[in-house]
Amino acid sequence: MKNKGPLTGIKVIDLTAMISGPVCTMMLGDQGADVIKVEPLTGELTRKVGKTKNGMTTSFLCANRSKRSITLNLKDHKGINVLKKLIKKADVLVQNFRPGTMKRMGLNYEEVKKINKEIIYASISGFGEKGPYANQRVYDPVIQALSGLADIQRDQKTNFPKMVRTIIPDKTTGLAAAQAISSALFYKERYGTGQHIKLAMLDVMVAYLWPEGSASLSFLGEEGDPSDGQMGLDLVFETKDNRYITAGAVTDKEWLGMCEALGRKDLLNDKRFNTPRARFENKTERRLLVSLEIKKHNSKEILMKLHKNQVPSAPILSRTELLENEQIIENKIIEFHDSEIFGTIRSPRPAPIYSNSPINGEQLAPLLGENSKEILKEIDYNDEEIDNLIKNNITSSIN
Repeated sequence: MKNKGPLTGIKVIDLTAMISGPVCTMMLGDQGADVIKVEPLTGELTRKVGKTKNGMTTSFLCANRSKRSITLNLKDHKGINVLKKLIKKADVLVQNFRPGTMKRMGLNYEEVKKINKEIIYASISGFGEKGPYANQRVYDPVIQALSGLADIQRDQKTNFPKMVRTIIPDKTTGLAAAQAISSALFYKERYGTGQHIKLAMLDVMVAYLWPEGSASLSFLGEEGDPSDGQMGLDLVFETKDNRYITAGAVTDKEWLGMCEALGRKDLLNDKRFNTPRARFENKTERRLLVSLEIKKHNSKEILMKLHKNQVPSAPILSRTELLENEQIIENKIIEFHDSEIFGTIRSPRPAPIYSNSPINGEQLAPLLGENSKEILKEIDYNDEEIDNLIKNNITSSIN
């Protein structure tokens, strides 16, 4: 049975696909909301990507936990009518179609507000509704390119821009959207009115990267080179046993600890490194020196010394190694859920830990159309009407 999280009683219509929208609505579902995922009869794209087991792909599984699924043919007016009935009883609608699509379906915010004036309507897009990119297709690398993230990742030797090898803009936008919707729900509770939330991936990432990545552009007319102000150096060090660790010393106390751990207390009097500013100005030389010293030690040995001297440090783990890491085990980050259909599922638990409204990720992602019939009955369709919708390819059901 699903735990009663802080959003228990909130109903969400999820018209999203891929990652940004589904991650947003999954978080709302994890926190107790009843999330109804509306999909085309063939399912959304992530149902077709990734390793598949008994009708479920890993791509869909990992971004659609804590939801129910209904299929609707939204190219038919009967499918639109079903969706409108769902909207009438909903608190939140989330969509990430390209700008203009919802209007063509007669489901833009102004029309939806006529059905449910208190609805919170969240529109997630790549670039917003206006501008030269507004109607362009978007994937995560495009936002990495435009937001400055690829520039931040630029190779310091070749000056070649690089992409982060995970879809940070998509997932960050999902987080931002979930937070914005939660705030809008608070506003609605206080003032009794819904609203339209517009969130562009590009907007999210420029703001997300600014505090460290672009801070030097803040004073108008006195801009500096953003790359001078970023933490920037890849703090990856190889050890004697061909392992990799990370370690960094920012404060004087941490630098003292670093020198103690490396057996190089002589560096404390080196004018290149004896103040935070000096260490920053000579960061390339300092990194090279630290790299050479760490290379003299085995990974476990040097990490023990760094930890003993309170230097922020850790082994660089592979994604399989992290499963056995003591801190990850202690935090109970990874959960195991048994399913008659899929066997045992390993997945990360929802990150927030609430003291009074516990949440969990026990409700696995639904099969396509798994809940169509029960959802239709909740909006007063009888068995005969449901059968007709199925026969006329308006919806589908696996039961």
